[in-house]
Amino acid sequence: MIQIDPTSCPVCGEPNQCAMEIAKATGKPQEECWCASLVFTAETLSKVPAQAQNKACICYKCATER
Repeated sequence: MIQIDPTSCPVCGEPNQCAMEIAKATGKPQEECWCASLVFTAETLSKVPAQAQNKACICYKCATER
């Protein structure tokens, strides 16, 4: 089984800055995540490996890359 790091982007491997994961790690109240204001295209979502779908967030760079 492949280990998925929920704090890393499943596309590029860089930190994804997910507000939910930051809140879990720090115990601080969760703020709205940057991703809440983005629309993820089918093309962007298709870059996420099957084993990481719904387990790790895409980073801002990968989410907005065209």
